[in-house]
Amino acid sequence: MHSKFMKSTAMANAPVAVEAQKGPASARVTSIDALRGFVMFTMIYVNDIAGAPQRLIPNWMVHFSERHRHGSGMTFVDLVFPGFLFVMGMSIPFAVGARFEKGEPFWKILLHAVTRTLSLLAIGILMVNGESGGTALWHYLMFLSAIFAFCAISPRDAGASAKVWKGVGRGLRLLGFAGMIFCAFTFRGDNDERVITLSPFSIHTSWYGILGLIGWAYLTAMLVFLVFRARPTALLGCVALLFCFYPADQTGTFSNFWLENHIVSLADTVGSHGAIATAGVLLAAMLVAPDSRERARRLDSIPASYKTAEIAEPAKGVSDTGNGTPNRTKFTLLFIAGFSAAALLLNGLYGISKNDATPSWCLWSCAVTAALWLGFDTLERSPANIIARPFRIAGQNVLLAYLLSEMLPNPLHLLSVADAGLWSEVVCSLVWAAVVLAMSVGLNKVGLRLRI
Repeated sequence: MHSKFMKSTAMANAPVAVEAQKGPASARVTSIDALRGFVMFTMIYVNDIAGAPQRLIPNWMVHFSERHRHGSGMTFVDLVFPGFLFVMGMSIPFAVGARFEKGEPFWKILLHAVTRTLSLLAIGILMVNGESGGTALWHYLMFLSAIFAFCAISPRDAGASAKVWKGVGRGLRLLGFAGMIFCAFTFRGDNDERVITLSPFSIHTSWYGILGLIGWAYLTAMLVFLVFRARPTALLGCVALLFCFYPADQTGTFSNFWLENHIVSLADTVGSHGAIATAGVLLAAMLVAPDSRERARRLDSIPASYKTAEIAEPAKGVSDTGNGTPNRTKFTLLFIAGFSAAALLLNGLYGISKNDATPSWCLWSCAVTAALWLGFDTLERSPANIIARPFRIAGQNVLLAYLLSEMLPNPLHLLSVADAGLWSEVVCSLVWAAVVLAMSVGLNKVGLRLRI
C-alpha cells in the first residue's frame, strides 16, 4: 500500500433501502450499494489527488492534521475511513441473522468472523510493509496474490462448465495464498526490514494498515452482536463503553496491559474504531424491525431474507413497505441528532482528531455517515434514483476496485499539462476513480468477485 493511502480509505457496506422482488429471491439493498460505490469513488479520488503537488491542494482536500498539526477539526477526507467502519457495522445484523436462520452453530459463525479478521490483517500487514520498500515487481505480485487468494469465479452463463470454473477458482485461490506467503518471506524494506522473521519469530505489523484496522473493528462489532444480538439498549451501552476506552487510555489505564503493548491499541483500534462499527450495528438493529412490536419479536433472530456480506458482497434485504419507512427515517434523524449533540459536548474535552481517534471525531463520523445513508435511501425511493444508479452498480465489487486502485498508477497524470493547476489534477483523479470502478464492474459482470 502506498503511503498516500493514509490520506483516506473506505469501502462501505450496509443494508436497508430495498427494491422488492417477487418470489423467494432476496431483493438488493440498493441504497447501500449506492453508498458503498460513492464512498469507494471518494476513496480512490482522495488517494489519487494526494499524489498531486501539495502546493495546489487546498486545506479542505487533505486531512485536517496535515495542515494543522495540533489543531482540532476535520475535513471530508477524515470521514471516509470511519464511514466505512460505520456502514460495515450496519451489515452485521443482517448477515449474522441470516446465518442463524440457516441453522449455523454459534462456533461456526465465530470462526467465520475470526477467519475474516485474520484475512484482512494479512493483506493489511503486507500492504503497510510495502510502504517501506519492496520492488515494483513485489508490489504487483502482492496485490495480484491478494486478488487471487480471495477470488470467486462464477460466470453468469457458465451452464455445464460451472464445475470447471469452480475448480479454476479454487486453483487461483491456492495460487494466491502461496503468493502471499512468498511475498511475506521475501520482502525486504529500505532498511532491510522483513515482514516475518523465524528466529526469533516475529511479524512486523507496524500499524496493521487500513485493512488491518478494519479487521479489528469488524471483530469487535461482531463479538458485541454475537453476545447481545439486536437488543438496542445493550448495543447502545456497548457503544458508550467502547467510547470510554479513549479517556481510560489517557489516564494510563491500559499502560500495563499485555494486549495493548504487544497486539493492538485498545484506545483507538478496539475502542474508538470498534465504537463506530458498533454504532452502525445499533442503527441497523433498529432498522431491521422499525415497528416496536416487530422489534420485540425479532430480538434474537432476523429473517433469512435479510442477507448481506459484511465486507465484499452486495447487501440484500426484504422489501420495505408499510409504515417502516417513516419510522426508520424518524429514528435515523434522532440518531443523527443524538450523536451530533454528543460530539459537541465532548469537543472541548479532547478535540476532533482522526489521528488520535478522539470520541468527538468518532461521533461526528457516525452522525455524518448516518445522514449520508439516509440521503441515499431517500434518493433511491424517489423518481430521481437514476442519479444513484452508477454508484449502485459500482458498489457491487468494491474490494476488487480498492485493490486495483492501489496496485495500478493513474496513467492520466502523464497526459495532464505541467503546472495546469488544481482543476487539471482534480479532473484526472475523478476520471481515474470512475475508470477503476468501471473496471471492477466489468470484471464483476464476467463473474470475478472477491469474497473475504
